[in-house]
Amino acid sequence: MFSSGATGLSDASSTPAAPTPAPSPTAQLPNLDLRIPTSAQEVTDTTKQAASWFDTHWQGWLSSGLRIVLIVLLALVLRAMVRKLITQLIGRMARLPEHQEESRLGGLLANTGVVNPERRQQRSEAIGSVLRSVASFTILGTAALMVLSALGVNLAPLLASAGVAGVAIGFGARNLVTDFLSGVFMIMEDQYGVGDEIDTGVATGTVLEVGLRVTKLRGANGEIWYIRNGEVKRIANMSQGWATASVDVQIGYKEDLLRVEDLILQTAEELAKEAPYDELVWAPVSILGVESVAADSVMVRVEARTAPGKAAVVSRALRQRLKVAFDRAGIKVKEEALTAAGAAAAAAAGAATGVVIAPAPAPAVEQAAPSALADPNSARFKATEPIPVPKPEP
Repeated sequence: MFSSGATGLSDASSTPAAPTPAPSPTAQLPNLDLRIPTSAQEVTDTTKQAASWFDTHWQGWLSSGLRIVLIVLLALVLRAMVRKLITQLIGRMARLPEHQEESRLGGLLANTGVVNPERRQQRSEAIGSVLRSVASFTILGTAALMVLSALGVNLAPLLASAGVAGVAIGFGARNLVTDFLSGVFMIMEDQYGVGDEIDTGVATGTVLEVGLRVTKLRGANGEIWYIRNGEVKRIANMSQGWATASVDVQIGYKEDLLRVEDLILQTAEELAKEAPYDELVWAPVSILGVESVAADSVMVRVEARTAPGKAAVVSRALRQRLKVAFDRAGIKVKEEALTAAGAAAAAAAGAATGVVIAPAPAPAVEQAAPSALADPNSARFKATEPIPVPKPEP
């Protein structure tokens, strides 16, 4: 009996046990018995089952947790590095040319004409803000998707839903996207800035604020225009680069043109040397020549290159100075008509010198149309005769 039991025991001990398959990291929770144990044996079995399940999955949890922490740390470090790099690039773009040679990067913010440091700084800050926002959204969004993948979330339905939602939002908000992209390129290309006088086709005024979606203008009458950047098809900037002050000077037909031109140039040079016009006039005044010829006057065109937006100021000042100079020099702006007394004096002077001067034709006097009442034989004249008083009968 003992040997049989021993043999059975030895047979049982010599029989190899079936290998237990290793649980996969993604194995689901076992079918645990959630009833409240009522005996010591059930408590022991439940405890062993929970300990076995925890021992099987704790490595997967640790691996996933470490992966998530590593993803978050890498995302934050990469975001900080990219933002710092963008800040350095924007600092180089905003640096003045005298501190550094103009490069392709700095050329993005180069102005045509005189570079305004404040405007350059404003544009660089706007571009840097956009680049930092785009970089943060891209890096943090990618990290969030990687964290969800580490947690075992199936990203295929999420990405498919996001794609469909993105297409729907893109169709619905295409105007918003167009305004945003147009605003970014307007700032990068320096099409206009705060304080510029521009004409957008739909409104004209002074720029108060340049946003990524809307541009704010102050009109000539004080009104404020809000213009969407995507709706602007053309822009005329009157405050960028330089402006041209054009003045048409009228002189009498018999005046000496060479003398008049010398007087204009002298007056313009004196104006350009006085404050504040010494900073507004950027090039010497040039006389383009005779613009038109009339019977009693000649029109001479004068131009000057001025600071942007200051052409009207220089034009008004030049007209005023030319008027004073012409009065002092006795230059007439128009030939006077010859009166009767002047014609008689000219005829007498011509008779004394033997030169016959033909008098100017007298202006024709406007004659009234003949009236039908002037003819006594006309029917209308007879109709206006008084009715005779009937004579009393004898």
